[in-house]
Amino acid sequence: MFTVLSRENRKKDARLGLAISKKNCRLAVQRNRLKRIVRESFRSHKDRLSGLDVVVMCQAAAPRASNKKLFDSLAAHWQKSATAGSERVQDES
Repeated sequence: MFTVLSRENRKKDARLGLAISKKNCRLAVQRNRLKRIVRESFRSHKDRLSGLDVVVMCQAAAPRASNKKLFDSLAAHWQKSATAGSERVQDES
């Protein structure tokens, strides 16, 4: 449903960027719904993502997906990003 890019930011807090394009999500109502869902999911997982900058882009199937599928997809992305972030920190030490 989403493409998530993450990068270490050398700060304490995690930061979120959204790229919900009109190309994949035509109606403003749909784009706003996706943004709300991404922000809410990010807030609930923010503590696990500390030290990362995260950019979320939607895919064409996202506007038609249920809220549960979207939250599940994002939770999996947050888990992968957190794991990759912790591995990078460990490698640099």
